[in-house]
Amino acid sequence: KAYDLITPLLPNDTKESVIELRAYWEGHELSFVAFLFCLCKLEVFQETDCCSLVLQVFNRYLEVVRNLQSRYRMEPAGSHGVWGLDDFQFLSYLWGSSQLIDHPTILPKSFVDVKICQENGHEYMFLDCINFINKMKTGPFAEHSNQLWGISGVPYWAKVNSGLIKMFKAEVLGKFPVVQHFVFGSLLSIAKHEGPRRLKQGAYYSHAQYAASTIFRITRLLFYVVNEIG
Repeated sequence: KAYDLITPLLPNDTKESVIELRAYWEGHELSFVAFLFCLCKLEVFQETDCCSLVLQVFNRYLEVVRNLQSRYRMEPAGSHGVWGLDDFQFLSYLWGSSQLIDHPTILPKSFVDVKICQENGHEYMFLDCINFINKMKTGPFAEHSNQLWGISGVPYWAKVNSGLIKMFKAEVLGKFPVVQHFVFGSLLSIAKHEGPRRLKQGAYYSHAQYAASTIFRITRLLFYVVNEIG
């Protein structure tokens, strides 16, 4: 009844702006990334901005939605429960695993250690996600986050990352209930797309740059669904 309670308190010219906060899911996250993608197509951002898009803009977005999720106890719409990767997010794990590829000391098995996550969460997106889960949920990690617990058994971050890309295609981009909410137009067309210009082959990327470059890989995955449902 939030809408009925709030609208009488607002001026007439602002009543239409009221949005009832009820649930959040991966589709909201994907819509934000699609917005960033559109800005890239408009050349507001360039390839050189990718690192900042992921590690600053998207990270700030996470701070905002986590505040909403915790303050209003938003329901995880479309969640697979204990068998889902996360109640709310997905790309933060995909990009976060990219950021940790070839890390000399932090391995996939490390993120089940609360102390390691607390000490390094401010620097690595994946570990920050685990910190948020530990803050919001109680009980054994293996019980409330079974999928992530399974990932901790994978030996290398590169394998974790490739697996998450496949899972993202199947569980997010491959689900019509998610894609049906996209508003297609001149920037995000329903027509077949050949894919954006490839990044320069043979270029060396740091952990952060590798994470950032993934946003362009995701745009190719985005159009994978467009082609499938088109």
